Amino acid sequence: MSGNDYLVDIENLKFKYTSSEELVLKEIDFKVNKGEFVGIIGPSGAGKTTLCSIIKGLIPHTINGKIKGKVDVIGKDMKVTPPAKNAAKVGMVMQDPEGQIIGLTVKEDLAFGPENLEWDPDRILERIPEVLDMVRLSGREERESFSLSGGQKQRLAIADALMMDPELLILDEPTSELDPLGREEVFDTIKRLKEEKDITVIVVEQTVENLVNVCDRIIVLNEGEIIADNNTRDLFKQQVELMEDISGKVSLPQILEVTDKLAKEGYISKEMITPFEKKGIENLKSVLKEGGSYNEQ
Repeated sequence: MSGNDYLVDIENLKFKYTSSEELVLKEIDFKVNKGEFVGIIGPSGAGKTTLCSIIKGLIPHTINGKIKGKVDVIGKDMKVTPPAKNAAKVGMVMQDPEGQIIGLTVKEDLAFGPENLEWDPDRILERIPEVLDMVRLSGREERESFSLSGGQKQRLAIADALMMDPELLILDEPTSELDPLGREEVFDTIKRLKEEKDITVIVVEQTVENLVNVCDRIIVLNEGEIIADNNTRDLFKQQVELMEDISGKVSLPQILEVTDKLAKEGYISKEMITPFEKKGIENLKSVLKEGGSYNEQ
């Protein structure tokens, strides 16, 4: 690590694929502190997956493109550091759980990564029950991986990433391929990681409602640029106008849209705009008790 607590330190990052003249990422600047849970949202094509691949080190080492700027991850310059060098420290879970599971059984799948890093077999066997407990799959070591539900497969993919006790975990739209029950299971696991583990997490999602209760901070990407970056509580309250740039392209929390509309109509104060459902309901109840409208007089 360098002389600060940043696990991710990105400055003036620009990137384009070799097959295109268009920049996918334009002058990206942000840092992620140790222990932070950061959400990244934005419409399709905003550059979210490209950004994750750069942080992981897949770009430019296994995916070709032209990259400029500073990309330091856990003290290493990822532009010149092969992904294998940071494999144990940076875990990544992608959208499709089917494409990430290799072993025929849960135990075989979890052992695959550590075996490639030449872990002692006893260490692997000791670690497996620990990570299965983290993702609520305890006792399924001998279960055939193909027989798991979609949500269970994605939780197994998260367990695969956790096997090597990474300092940074990247989740790239981990619920986009799942049904509502599977999404609930995965985000329950993410919440548990936040509460119980000393780990830094970056979560990419298009459905913002899933992020507001787990992320300390949310970054908004649009057309390859960061258009907003703030703590979850204040982002939507202070920068609602920026949300109009991605309205209809990203699924925003319903309570945010309702309270924003009511504030614009003068029924509630701007301070009552919130992405949190419970808080929004409390705000609306308080207004109704006072006669059904907000008056700034």
